[in-house]
Amino acid sequence: MKPLYITDLDHTFLRSDLSLSPFSIEAWNTKAQSALMGIATARSFTKSKEMLSPLHINAPMILLDGAIIVTPEQELIDLKTLDQETGDAIVQLGLEYDIDPFIIGLKDSSLNESFLYPRKLNDYQKEVLKGYRDDPRMQFNPHNRTMEQNLKIVYFGYEEQLRPLYEALISAFGDSIEAKLSPEKYGGGWFLTLLHPEGDKAHALKKVMEYLGRAPSEVTVFGDSVNDVGMFKLAGTSVAVANALEEVKAVADVVLPHTNDEDAVAHYLRQRK
Repeated sequence: MKPLYITDLDHTFLRSDLSLSPFSIEAWNTKAQSALMGIATARSFTKSKEMLSPLHINAPMILLDGAIIVTPEQELIDLKTLDQETGDAIVQLGLEYDIDPFIIGLKDSSLNESFLYPRKLNDYQKEVLKGYRDDPRMQFNPHNRTMEQNLKIVYFGYEEQLRPLYEALISAFGDSIEAKLSPEKYGGGWFLTLLHPEGDKAHALKKVMEYLGRAPSEVTVFGDSVNDVGMFKLAGTSVAVANALEEVKAVADVVLPHTNDEDAVAHYLRQRK
């Protein structure tokens, strides 16, 4: 039975400029001849397919931090969303800490997304928004309302503001949401992501393993950030790139000597027969 490889994208498989080297493309496509190759990313289906067009992806795609699982042909396997009542309650609590979120939700039954940005932006959010300047999903959200199906709600800012909000959200919502607070290692800020309690990468990986009939021993995952830790604990082999956060390296089975900019995942794939 073919083994399964699942990799995070940003700062793990992709280079920091979001490119794919010829070496990474060759290593991936060679491995895809004898293995199932998939991704687990915070990115959307459209953006992932666009960025990864040279790759042969032959395993389910875990998207939006685990909120959506689809085949490469965009056949839906699983969907976990926060309803509008819960979403609006999260936003209302955030207002007590003087911060507005970005909201990513489904706008139609074809899995097309809307990316709602708020009326008030802190300096870090302004920098994040620059990267989405030409993204057709972007919509101004002056009233800070969430959608009927929210894939994730994301706050960008600084730890002294986000940590108290994180603790308040955990206290108010408990197990009815999945909340992840983490430093954004490369931009200097922090981010707080709110998901359905089963909308994270770990739950998604478990669903993919069931879908494909794979045991943990047949699964290898790659990552660099806090939202990859759940996958690391579930997979038979977990691999951190050299530039991963220290808390990610601490739970990894393997820590690579190469960074994402040195094609770390591709080097590992080439060494596995």
